[in-house]
Amino acid sequence: MPMLPIEFRIERAQRLLRMIEQDAPLLAARVAALSLEQQNSVKSYAQELEARTRAEIQRLLEEQKFTVASD
Repeated sequence: MPMLPIEFRIERAQRLLRMIEQDAPLLAARVAALSLEQQNSVKSYAQELEARTRAEIQRLLEEQKFTVASD
C-alpha cells in the first residue's frame, strides 16, 4: 500500500485535532446522562486522543523537516 504524502497526513491530523477541540464543549452535554465513572472515562479518552493527535502532528512536522532537509 503506497504511503500518503506527508502534507496530506499532516492536514488530516490537524483536521482531527480541530474536530476534537471544537467538540469539547458539546462532549459534556452528550455524556451528562451517563454515570460519573462513564463520564470520566469518556472525557479521559477524549483527552488522550487529543494528546496523541498533537504528538502525531509534531512527529509528522519533524518528519517533514527531515524530508525537506534531505532533499
